[in-house]
This record gives sequence, structure tokens and C-alpha cells, in this order.
Amino acid sequence: MAPMPEAHEHRSTTKVSHKPFKSKHATKSAIKDALKGRLEKDRWKKTNKSPHQQIMSKMDRRNHARQMRSLKHKEHEKSTSVFAGQTGAPRIVAVVPLTDDVEASYAIEKLSEAVDIDVATHIDRPSTFRIDRFKQSIQFVPLAFDILTVLDACKVADYVIFILSSTEEVDEKGEQLLRAVEGQGISNTLTVVQGLDAVEPPKKRPQILTSLKSFITHFFATLDKIHSLDSRQECTNVMRSLCTSTPRGVRWREERSWMLVEDTKWHNEDGSKAGEVVLTGVVRGKGMNANRLIQVGDWGSFQINKIVSAPLPALRKRKANEMTIDEQQGELLEEPDADQDDLAELAPEEVGMESDDDLAVSEAPAERKGVLLDDHHYYSDDNRKAPELPKRVPKGTSSYQAAWFLGDEPDSGSDWEEEPVNENDIGMNVPALPQDGTEGLNKMEIDATEAGPSEYPQSEVFVDPSPNDEAEQLAAYRTSRKTEAEEDLEFPDEIELHPNVLARERLARYRGLKSLRTSHWDTEEDKIYQAEGWNRFLQVSDYRAAKGSATREALVGGVKPGTRVSIHIRNVPTTFKSSTSPSTPLTAFSFLRHEKKHTVLNFSITLSSDHPKPLKSKDELILQCGPRRLTINPLFSAPGSTPNDVHKFSRYLHPGHTAIATFIGPVTWGSLPALFFQRSSTTDPDEVSESLTLVATGTSLPPSTSRVIAKRIILTGHPYKIHKKQVTVRYMFFNAEDVAWFKALQLWTRRGRSGFIKESLGTHGYFKANFDGKIDPQESIGVSLYKRVWPRESQPFRMIGNGKGKGKEVEREEGVEGMEGVEESRI
Repeated sequence: MAPMPEAHEHRSTTKVSHKPFKSKHATKSAIKDALKGRLEKDRWKKTNKSPHQQIMSKMDRRNHARQMRSLKHKEHEKSTSVFAGQTGAPRIVAVVPLTDDVEASYAIEKLSEAVDIDVATHIDRPSTFRIDRFKQSIQFVPLAFDILTVLDACKVADYVIFILSSTEEVDEKGEQLLRAVEGQGISNTLTVVQGLDAVEPPKKRPQILTSLKSFITHFFATLDKIHSLDSRQECTNVMRSLCTSTPRGVRWREERSWMLVEDTKWHNEDGSKAGEVVLTGVVRGKGMNANRLIQVGDWGSFQINKIVSAPLPALRKRKANEMTIDEQQGELLEEPDADQDDLAELAPEEVGMESDDDLAVSEAPAERKGVLLDDHHYYSDDNRKAPELPKRVPKGTSSYQAAWFLGDEPDSGSDWEEEPVNENDIGMNVPALPQDGTEGLNKMEIDATEAGPSEYPQSEVFVDPSPNDEAEQLAAYRTSRKTEAEEDLEFPDEIELHPNVLARERLARYRGLKSLRTSHWDTEEDKIYQAEGWNRFLQVSDYRAAKGSATREALVGGVKPGTRVSIHIRNVPTTFKSSTSPSTPLTAFSFLRHEKKHTVLNFSITLSSDHPKPLKSKDELILQCGPRRLTINPLFSAPGSTPNDVHKFSRYLHPGHTAIATFIGPVTWGSLPALFFQRSSTTDPDEVSESLTLVATGTSLPPSTSRVIAKRIILTGHPYKIHKKQVTVRYMFFNAEDVAWFKALQLWTRRGRSGFIKESLGTHGYFKANFDGKIDPQESIGVSLYKRVWPRESQPFRMIGNGKGKGKEVEREEGVEGMEGVEESRI
């Protein structure tokens, strides 16, 4: 076969191959593409430093690193100096079991044996051991499986050891305990497992450790290992970590002075209801100041009589290795002076009466003729005053001089001019008339409409329906509205008035607002309804400055941390004597200045998404914030800040949502974590502590007595007749007087239409309204009304235990905390 001839191809004459661009300097975009997100500072810059300068720069870097090491070393020594020495403070270790088949005493026994410490008896109370190998003292606090006892111990613990079981999983109660401890704030944590060597076959043990680690890291992500109590080597590692590492601490705790009470002694006369109590322990945190109040567990806050040193008996060697006890007498360290805080919760009455004198007497509701809208009332058309017409004044006349001209105009107008008319003065200072149909912001358009031919037909005679027909129609309408509300909850604040109830009397305390966020709230109208003693609450004008002053004051003075002392407190009710149990830890926290004073507190609260139902406002909750526990009935309101400091009241807090909880209680400086508990349905008084369920967490916010919580209600009506933008509305009111009373309020629809009441029709509450657009016949027409609600006062929550962290709530003896010596309660 003959070869095929090759096809001839011409060289392309349209392709021109240019030489690639070569630049000495790369562009910024090229460098950015080449780095691919990496940051290399000064990569393209040349170093013009000489070798000597480069050497000096290296020396500077070394010097800086050396200074940083020295600074960190000093900080480490300062943080651990409280534990140094033979008489140093012991490291507090809380041992927390998470299941019922593990015991804290067994874990303490295994850890002690690892460092050659013999534990002869069963440990069921806080015990201190001296570990000579590490030259440190350890104070173990064994705890029961009880949430309140665990929280009290973890408040003052430097280390927390969680005990897991190798055979039993952590139940819901154990998970709730972990969430509570985590939410309260926790220092260094360690985890051990009990009974791992008993698992058979041995190949399952690594799988169990992996599963337990996955569970515990869900709450504490920094934990890297779970130690076995059956291994002596791992127990030794745990003890080494306890003795050599630096406690991280809890921020809110380190701003105050605190101690774990080791011994309690009562000094009271026979038959007396209150006496002196001596608490012995080691001062931690800041210096203990005798002028500040002290919070003892759930007992309450008390005044300090004196602080006396209580050193441990020192052992010193004599000849022939004899041991003698050097008993030292208690030395007076600090006494209170004239600057001591009192137990008053409110300011003296004369301070509160200063503002009461200036209190404007509110006008009786019967004398008013219209609803309050923003900061003024609206009256009927007959008594309304039209805006003053501009008058003629000489040229250059000021507004003050124009007030002296009574309207006598001269014959010659050469020196006179028309006073310029400010449309804003008439439109803003004088409220818009209800019959205008709009808010009065665009009066020129309204006037042109009224002057020209009307788009609406002439008014027809309106005939009221018969009572029976109207009742049947109302029942059918509300039945359909209830079904719709169940399907679509767009109006949670909607209420329905009974036809025989007068709305102006039922809603006498409510007012209208043009804007919930920006409209001014007139507080003078609310003063007759405010809580008793409202003017005597602590007034904090500058929270940041007041907080800084209180915390800086705690930095100086007081008994040095690490000192073992005996604190004498006075006027302690004897009813608390039965609650002191050796197995239950008792804590003492020193307050900052003014932390006993009452004011309006605000807390952010987030309801757990696992909670089965929403929380209702004013329902009882138990709050733990810092060293306090309070029984509260909070008001829930919308979070965030508004220009007028008005916030919408929330009837319910739904699971997973966040709100602001407001109530009256003692102020707490700083941003402290808060835990909210709820009682379970159990009725056994001996199971109160176990019946508390953690439902929400939160944080303390700055207190404020000027924060307005506005409860909103919505009255809805049904469009009866629609003609373009004019609508006849029924079922919102049921008499003509109510229509006239609420005539100034703005109407709105679900789709954003707005309008105003034009005139009343008949005597059964029907009225005509003008809207800014045509509305749908299926829409509902609403009007919003607001009323200020006042927070309720909190009560202290106290428990008297029976030795196991359980007990019943008791009331405190009255008359112990007097009101004498009260001071000015304003900052």
C-alpha cells in the first residue's frame, strides 16, 4: 500500500509569543499569592545592620528573655509563698465522688499510702497531712455525693479530684454536679478511677480509660490523663502534682479574703438567742480586714469583734532528740474601728425622704381624659388647645421679647415682620390630634388632603347590632383567634377584655409608647406604685468607679494571707449551732465595702436547653452567686441596652434562651458566675438539698434602679368593613368611652401597617380608623400598652444539716441584724 501524503500545515501568523515579564521587584499580590496565607514580616526587606549591631540585637533578645524568666519566677514565688515553710498554709484538696459505688475516703487512703503516710482511721472530715518528701501540707476534704456540699467545698479548694467508677456510669445527677461546679468556677482539676484492676479481662481496661477520658473532657477539656487508684506509681504522680504545681485559682474568689473553717467554738450565755462564735482557719486570698463583714456559709453576714492569731503548736528539737510543744498565746492582730461596716440593708429614712419631698403628686386617674402616651396625656377635642398662631413683631425681636407683645398691632407695618414659623415647634411640642389619622409627622400632606375632595364616601348612619347577635359573633371570632394563636404564636402578649369590663379602669396603669426603644418613659407616674423603700436602696451612679474603689481597698491592710487566725464574730443565732458538723465543710468569705447594701440586681440567665418546660417570671428560684445563696422571684426581661433604658418584660423564659433576671438583693461587686436552682416536687423536708435541680446559669451584671421593665399587653380588633385605607374595627373595645380614652394610640397590623382612630361609631366600641395603606380582611389590628413592673425582694437561703449535707430550711432569728448606725447609702 502506498504511503499517504502528509497534509501541509502553515505556520500560524496570529500567535505571538511574548517574552515573560521579568521584574526586579515582586508585586504585593505576587508575594501574597506565594505566601498562601503565611505571615512573614519584613521578608522582602534587606537588613542593613552591621555584624556588631546584629550581635547586640541578639544580646538584647537574650536579656529580654532573661527578664521575662525572672518576672515569671517572681510571680510563681509570690503565688506559692503562702504554702512555703513549715507553717505554710495547706493546699486544700476537695475529693468529689461522681457515682454511688466510689468513696472519697478510699481515694484519700490510696493517695496517702503512695507518699508513705499511714491513715489509721476512716477519714470522714477535713484532715491535714504533712508530706516531708515535697515539704508541703495537704488538707483533704472528703465529700458526699451532694450538690450543695460539693459546691461549698469547691469554692475554697485549690485542687479538685473527681473519682470515677470503672463499672458504673455517671448518671444525670453526677452530670448536673459537674455542670454546677464548672459554672461556679473551679481551680486545678484531676481525675482518678477506682476499681480498674478488678475489670476482667484486662484488655478492656484501656477501653474503659478511653471512654472515661472522653466523658470528663466534655466538661474539662484541659484534662489529659485519668489516673488509677490501684497503681501506686500513678497515685504518687497525683501527689506530686498536688504538691508542686501552682493553683490556678478562681478570679472572683481571689478578689476577696476567704478561709476554710477548721474549728468552731461557741461562747454564749445560757438562754441567750445569739452569742459570739470563734472561727479558726488559715486566711487566703486578700488580707482579712476586721472592718468588713464576713459571710459564714449559709448562716448569713456578721460583724467581726477581733482577729487573733492561732498558730499551730510548733515542734522543736532539744538535746537527746526530745520533742516539746511550744504553746504560743494568741496575739491580737486586728480590731475594728469607726470605719466598720454595719448590718443595715437600706439607707436611713431621712435619706429616702429627701427625694420624697420632691415627689410630684400624680393626678388621679378619674381626672384624666385620655391615656398617657410617652410623657403627656391626651384629652378630648373640646378641651384641647390649638397651637398659638404666629404674631407680628418688630424686626430683630427675640423669642423672649416677643412674649411681651400682647397682639396690639400698629397701623404702619414698616417696622414689623411675621415671626418665622418653625414647623418643628408645632409638630413636635403639640401632640398630633387623633382625628389626623397619622402620627402628625407629615402635616402638609394631611392638610392638602383635607382641603381637597375626600376619597372616602360620606359617613353613613351606623346601627349597633343586637346584643345577642353581637355576643354570638364575638364568641365565634375569639374561638377562631384562639385556634390561630395555638398555631402561630406571633402575639404572646395578647389579652382579651370582657365586654362588661371598662378598659380605661382595667388598664388604668398602662400607657402608650411611640417607640419601645427610644420613647421617653415618664417615671413620675410610677412613683405611687413603686416598692416600699425604693428611695432607700443603694444608688450606684458610676458602677465601674465604685467597683474599682472597693476592690482596690481590699488590696491593702488586713491580716496577711497564709496566717492561721481565730476570728471572733458577734450576734450569731444559736439556732445555727446544730448545723455545724465535722463532716460538712464550713466556709467564710470577707465582703467588700457596701456588699451588704440592697439594690436592684440584674443577672443574665440562660435556661438549659434540656429543661422540659419554660420558666415563668416571679417563680421561685434559688440563686448561688459567689459566697451567697438567695431565694428569689425574678422578673425576666429582654437583654441588651436601649437609649431610654426601657426593656420589655418576658412572661416566660424558654429553654435555650437568654434573658435578664431582676430582683432586689445585696449588691455584689464584679462579674460573678451565677447558678439557678429549682426545687423538685418532693415533699420530704429531709431531702431538700437533694431536691435542688440546676436549671440555668448566668453572670452578675451592674445593678441599676433606673432600669425600667415594661410589661406589654396587646388589644386586638377585627376589621369589620374596609374601604381603601379606612377601616371599621370591632371587638377591641366595647363602649364609646374606651374608644375616646385610647384614641391617641397608634394602631398596627401584623404586616406592618399603621394607623390611628378617627372616630367612634355607636355605643358598642366600634370605631373608624385610617391606615397608611390597604389592609387584608384576615388581618388583626392591634394596639400596644405598657406598664412598669417592679422587682421583688430576695430572701436568704439557709440550710441546717444533719451531718450528711441534708437538712431543712430555717428562718433566721429576727432582731439580730439591727438598723442602728446606718450610713448614707449612696455612692
